[in-house]
Amino acid sequence: MTVIAGEKNKTGNKTHGGRKIVAQNKKARHDYFVEDSFEAGIELFGTEVKSIRAGKINFTDSYCYVDKGELFVTGFHISPYEKGNIFNKDPLRLKRLLMHKKEIIKMYYYVSKDGYTLVPLCVYFSNSRVKIEIGLCKGKKLYDKRDDIADRSRRRESERYAKERIRE
Repeated sequence: MTVIAGEKNKTGNKTHGGRKIVAQNKKARHDYFVEDSFEAGIELFGTEVKSIRAGKINFTDSYCYVDKGELFVTGFHISPYEKGNIFNKDPLRLKRLLMHKKEIIKMYYYVSKDGYTLVPLCVYFSNSRVKIEIGLCKGKKLYDKRDDIADRSRRRESERYAKERIRE
């Protein structure tokens, strides 16, 4: 089965490059310039994976940091699984990300520079594993956000105009 970027699969979930996207952090792309992105695994328990499959996840205000050579994500809320009982974990617990040591060192080097931060951009399934896309980001100023909004509205207007021209 060939998958086109942004196409929906049989279950109705969006796919991108063979990955089943669960959630995206659209606020991060609005608030930050994404300089680079990395793929990381995430250390989870069984009921958390089931809850992610159900789409019960919120990570709009989350961020990543490096501590003692390990990468962690904080503010990453996974709702408790409805059918899980005593095995449910704390929804806001600290979650460890799984990456190669060289990549973690590289990220720590950039984050120690002025103005850079690590922000989760997307959560998806690659085969049966939960993966998270982390962006190395630099904050936008208010005028940068306004420029992006103006560009987006100009693009929409030009597409609308082109569509009207085709109809005529």
